[in-house]
Amino acid sequence: MDVKKIVEDYKDVTIGIFGSHSAKEIGVSAKSWGFRTVVIVQRGRDSLYTKYNRHLYDEIIVLDSFKDLLHPEVQDRLLELNTIFIPNRSFAVYVGYDGIEQNFRVPIFGNRYLLRAEERDYEKNQYYLLEKAGVRYPKKYDSPEKIDRLVVVKVQQAQNPLERAFFYASSPEDYFKQAEELIRQGVINEEGLSKARIEEYVLGPRFNANFHCYALKDIFGDFDFVGFSDRRQVNLQGFLNLPARDQLKINLPVKNEEIGHFGVTMRESKQDMVYRSAERFIRACEAEFPPGIIGLFGLQGGVAYSPEEKLEFVIFDVSFRVPGDPAIGPTSPEMRILSLKHGVKIEDPLDLTMMEIKRAMELNRLPEVVT
Repeated sequence: MDVKKIVEDYKDVTIGIFGSHSAKEIGVSAKSWGFRTVVIVQRGRDSLYTKYNRHLYDEIIVLDSFKDLLHPEVQDRLLELNTIFIPNRSFAVYVGYDGIEQNFRVPIFGNRYLLRAEERDYEKNQYYLLEKAGVRYPKKYDSPEKIDRLVVVKVQQAQNPLERAFFYASSPEDYFKQAEELIRQGVINEEGLSKARIEEYVLGPRFNANFHCYALKDIFGDFDFVGFSDRRQVNLQGFLNLPARDQLKINLPVKNEEIGHFGVTMRESKQDMVYRSAERFIRACEAEFPPGIIGLFGLQGGVAYSPEEKLEFVIFDVSFRVPGDPAIGPTSPEMRILSLKHGVKIEDPLDLTMMEIKRAMELNRLPEVVT
C-alpha cells in the first residue's frame, strides 16, 4: 500500500469525512476552501449529515456498520473520488487501528501510525511520548492499594467505546467502594477496571491547548497554536452548578462523559510554557513515529504548581487528530493572528488543514502531507 504514489496521480482532491465527532467542522472548512466532500455515515445515525446538514457533503456513502469502510468496494469508490481522508476519534475507534494501518488504502492527511498512541495500553503511547519530550504528566499509580492522595481513575465505559467514566478517590477504600458501585450500575465492568489508569489529580484550571503541525514546514513554519478550550461534561457539570451542601445530597456517581466545549484564554505571560511543551512534543513524535505529527493535535492538561512552587503545564491527555471542538474557531483570538500570518482568512483550525492540502496540490507535494 503506497498512498504516496496514489496521490501523485490526483488531479483534484475530495475531502473524506467520517460521519461522527467532527464531521460538520471538517465539512464546513472543506467546502469553504472549494473542495468536494464525501462523508461516510452509518445507517440509523446519519440524519445529522444526510438531512440537517446535507449541503456540506457532495457525496454520501451509507454503511450498515462503520467497520464496512474497510470493504474493497467502499475504498475503491473513495479512491475514484481522489479522496484524502481526515481522521477523527470516531474513525480510530470504530474502524480500529489494525484496519487503519494495514487495510485502509485511502490516503490520510496526517500520520495514521500515531493514532494508536492515544491508547493507554499501547507500548509507545502518549505517556511514553510525553516522557521522551520531557513534558510533565500526572503521576501514575500501579495499583489502588498505593493511593495516598486524591486521584482520578479513568475507566473505559462498558457500553460506549468512545467515552471513559472518570471517578475520584482519596484512598484504597474509597476506590473500591466507588468501583463496586459503578460496576453494579453497569457504567463500567471488571475488564475495563483492570485496564484503568489511576493518576494523581492535578489541582489547577484545565486548558485544552490545540495546535496544527505542518508537513510543509518550509512554506508554513513548524506549527501554529490555534487556541484553548475546555470540556463540558455530563453529569459533572450539573453537580458543579449546585452548592456543596446540595451536592452531598445526591447519591449518584459523577460521570465525565464529554457533551460539549467552551472557549477559554490564558494570560500571555504564561503561554510560553504551552508553546514550549508543544515544540518538545512535536520533536519526540518525529523521532519515534516518522514523519511525526501532521495536522491538528491537542495537549489537554492543566496549569498547576510544581514542587518548586512554579506554574507548569501538566498534560492529562493527547489528541493526535482533529480535537472535535467547534468552539475553538469562534472563541479563539488566534484566528485573527493566523489570518495575518498566512495572508488568508482563517476562521477555524481546520482551515489550516485545507490550506496545507491546497498548497500541497499546487506545488505537486501531496505525498508529503499524507500517510
